[in-house]
Amino acid sequence: MAAPESEKITLDLLEPAMTRRRARWAGVASLLVGAALGGVVGLLGGRMAGLLAAVAVAVPLLLLTWGESRRRVWLSGQHVSVRVLGTRVVDLHALAMLDLVVTDTRGTRVVGLLVRGGPKGKTINVALASYAGTGGRELGVFALRRLADVLAGAGEPRALVYSELLVAQLRAEARGEPAPGRPLFQLASVVPPGKLARRLHPDAVTRFVATLG
Repeated sequence: MAAPESEKITLDLLEPAMTRRRARWAGVASLLVGAALGGVVGLLGGRMAGLLAAVAVAVPLLLLTWGESRRRVWLSGQHVSVRVLGTRVVDLHALAMLDLVVTDTRGTRVVGLLVRGGPKGKTINVALASYAGTGGRELGVFALRRLADVLAGAGEPRALVYSELLVAQLRAEARGEPAPGRPLFQLASVVPPGKLARRLHPDAVTRFVATLG
C-alpha cells in the first residue's frame, strides 16, 4: 500500500540515538580544543585573552555540534526537508539541481543525493549510504523505494535516472548482494581517495545506470 502523501518518512542514515552520542563526543572535543587554545593564548596574553580565545573557538564548535545533533531529514509527499538550526524544504518536482556526491572522510565514503529547488531555492544533501571497507550502512528499503517513486514522478530525465539507480540498489539488496555488489557502493568506489567531496558527472551516472539492466 502506498504511503499517504502527508506521511513523514525518515531519511536519516544514522539513528537519532547514534547521532546524539556522536554529538556528545564532538561537544567534549570542542571544549578540549577551546581550553587548549585558551591556555596557550593565556600564557602569552594573559588570563582574559585566554578566556576570550577559548570562548571564540569553543562556542561556534558547540553550536555546530548542537545543530548536527538535531539534524533530521525526512520525505513528506514530494518534499524533502532537513532540520538543523532551522528547516529547509526542497520540492523534488521543482528541481533546479540534482547530483550524486561522494565524500571521503578517514576512509568512510558517504554517497549523498544533492538536491536544490523550489519553493525557495534551498539545497539539501540526503545521505543514501555510508561505506567503510566492504561494509556499511544504507537507507532503509521503504525510504529508498519512496524516494525512487517521487523522483520517477518528477518528469525530468535526470531524476528518472536516479530513480532507476535507487531501484537497482533495492534489487541488489533483495538478491542479498554484499556491499561490493550494490550500485551505490560501486559508484562510491570510483572516487579517488583523498577527495573530501566530489560530484559524480551526470553523464557518467547515466552510463553506469544503463549497464545495470
